[in-house]
Amino acid sequence: MNRLPALRRAAVREWGPLFTAVRQRLAARGVRALPLTLTAVALTAVIQVTQNQAWGYGPVRSLGAVRAEDPLPLALLRTPLSLFVPALDLPVWGALAQILLVFGVAEVCLGRWRTLAVAYGATLAGTLYARVGVALGPGTFLGLPASDAQVVDTGPSAAVVGLAVYVCHQRRAWFTGALVVLAMVVEVLVKDNLAGREHLAAIAAVLVVCGVREWLGRRRGSRRPGTAVRTCGPAEVGPGPGRRR
Repeated sequence: MNRLPALRRAAVREWGPLFTAVRQRLAARGVRALPLTLTAVALTAVIQVTQNQAWGYGPVRSLGAVRAEDPLPLALLRTPLSLFVPALDLPVWGALAQILLVFGVAEVCLGRWRTLAVAYGATLAGTLYARVGVALGPGTFLGLPASDAQVVDTGPSAAVVGLAVYVCHQRRAWFTGALVVLAMVVEVLVKDNLAGREHLAAIAAVLVVCGVREWLGRRRGSRRPGTAVRTCGPAEVGPGPGRRR
């Protein structure tokens, strides 16, 4: 019984700031706070319906299917739409739920454009890794079999994983972020396939970005003695004690 207060305090430390930010934002603006998220959910649902039609499968593949064997310029053109093309062999409700939850939280915490940038960057990191892995070959640590060059890389999963890790870093939800990373590692250990490795590539790219932001924040703080720097979100610098009015 004595463990319950300790667990409650740990939960408040882990999720309290995140929950408060989401609740306040939604209470103030309602669904108007989530234009990117709602658009992404609607676009994913429309694409899912379209690609399951005889007349829609070809256009969706032509516009949003990315393979490692495709020419790089063509793959880069298709990558933005591929983020919203759900895999045909998986239930679409899972992708929609992931987008609604993770994109929604990220849009509230990061803003619309940063959410989109992180999502696209994570997806692009996975797509580019597939090319590098196939080029390295299966005999190396990061290599992939040649057959993976023909695997269609679609879906929002890499973007969702990258956003989850980024938000956890920004809001200092370290335990949750570690669980996300651990789950993706276990996924690769249990079923080593292209999708799982792309998830790890997306996480690696996001962690690099988080590390650079952390280093820049500390460097700016060390250069400005007497200033206060927030670690979560944009830095807010206040006047030093000796500054004149």
